[in-house]
Amino acid sequence: MLKLDSVKVAYGAIQAVKGVSLEVREGEVVTIIGANGAGKSTLLKSICGLEPISGGSIQIDGKDVSKVRAHERVALGVAMSPEGRGVFADQTVRENLMLGGYSRRRDPAAIEAAIEREFNRFPRLRERQNQLSGTMSGGEQQMLAISRALMSEPRLLLLDEPSLGLAPLIIKDIFNAIRQLRESGLTILLVEQMAKQALGVADRAYVLETGCITLEGTGSALLNDPKVKAAYLGSH
Repeated sequence: MLKLDSVKVAYGAIQAVKGVSLEVREGEVVTIIGANGAGKSTLLKSICGLEPISGGSIQIDGKDVSKVRAHERVALGVAMSPEGRGVFADQTVRENLMLGGYSRRRDPAAIEAAIEREFNRFPRLRERQNQLSGTMSGGEQQMLAISRALMSEPRLLLLDEPSLGLAPLIIKDIFNAIRQLRESGLTILLVEQMAKQALGVADRAYVLETGCITLEGTGSALLNDPKVKAAYLGSH
């Protein structure tokens, strides 16, 4: 479904992503782990069209989308829940969800059905539906960010650090939701610092270090890899 071939992203003279090649097959959960500053978020932004690439190519379903604009990639089935959640703070929960479904605005019934589905996924959002999202807890905002991304009915969901700054119980809820999405057949590319949880839910995984892929394999293989254990699993 997704194929990156020698993708490079630069900020001026700084090369943030240095020729990354990876693939995500339909129905898979693929995880990218790595330290802060490794280029993980930049890579996700390049996939959804928010960050231009300076080399290589990005393909979705075999079509080169390297120069396709972000909103057009949404129409191709790509959606992202960004790092830091990025909710529209002065909009209610319901309004955030409606904005997530903007590409489907000509079908109000489908949008209402999708909102109801997300309320069932995260009942807390139903309780908070008329609350301004900026006044909610970090965990509630993360649920909203994921649900907002799902409102466009994506085929490929990009999740950027969904556990960042959250309490352990909320993290458990978030990863349970990721498992349920995987079971529904959704394709997911997950960037996550909590390596143990991320590898535990992943079919396959990549390690990104200073803009380069240094290791790849199944989630379980990397979970048991001595280098990965030493570098990323010591504190989990």
